[in-house]
Amino acid sequence: MASCANLERCGFFINFEFNSEVIQNGWIRHYCECEEKSESCLRKQYKKKEGKIPPDNMTPTGKIISG
Repeated sequence: MASCANLERCGFFINFEFNSEVIQNGWIRHYCECEEKSESCLRKQYKKKEGKIPPDNMTPTGKIISG
């Protein structure tokens, strides 16, 4: 299965890959590890709309989490 094209440089993935909330909510499994589902990632949509990278602590669903 192909993963998100941005995975290797995604601040969210890099910084929160082992965070218990991230694991519990399955964000990486649902958005980062599935290329098709990654298109619904609000981080990707934010980057496209705003023209800049979203905050690292913004999840693929748009929720802001703390460290």
